[in-house]
Amino acid sequence: MDIAANIKKFRSEISDDVILVAISKTKPNEDLQEAYDAGQRIFGENRIQEMSDKSETLPKDIEWHMVGHVQTNKVKDMAPYVSLVHSADRPKLFKEINKEAEKNDRTIKVLLQVKIAEEDSKYGMPFEKAEAFLKNEKAKDYPHVKLMGLMGMATFTDDEEQVTKEFKTLKELYERFKESNDLTILSTGMSGDYKLGLAQGSNMIRIGSSIFGKRG
Repeated sequence: MDIAANIKKFRSEISDDVILVAISKTKPNEDLQEAYDAGQRIFGENRIQEMSDKSETLPKDIEWHMVGHVQTNKVKDMAPYVSLVHSADRPKLFKEINKEAEKNDRTIKVLLQVKIAEEDSKYGMPFEKAEAFLKNEKAKDYPHVKLMGLMGMATFTDDEEQVTKEFKTLKELYERFKESNDLTILSTGMSGDYKLGLAQGSNMIRIGSSIFGKRG
């Protein structure tokens, strides 16, 4: 797997205003370093301990994104350095991120993860609760948390119409509340469906296997 070539391929495919997050979970530091040497600076991990270990040894200008489900008792471990949490999906987590960010004298950026998929296994704030959260501007209750935008994962299916419908649902929610909540990021699309995400206005895609190869 030519990681550097894959990074360059995606850079050539997407516009300058689309943020590429290289999902590096389970991959060795050598693979991340190769991507870094090709110009990639944003990496996504789904385990806080693994992300912390990598952050200590890899270049210090890397932006670390937490893309996995977050347990509240683990927030303190990433609070000193994490750049963006993609999976803020409940008020309790916002509260904990706010508390730990304050302890570290910083503001932590997050995306509100909204459940748009039909699969029960997918995390995310239920759509109606997310709608109320945004309508009431509840993120502003947490001064050390900066809500940057919305993230959603589609149902794992080959049915492109269904995936497009789910992405469109999130885009419509984003458009309704982006001004009142100062949102700038709409994140939909992974290796298998990023083109559908881009077609629905996504400006942050999360690419793992198409950069680093399949995981064992």
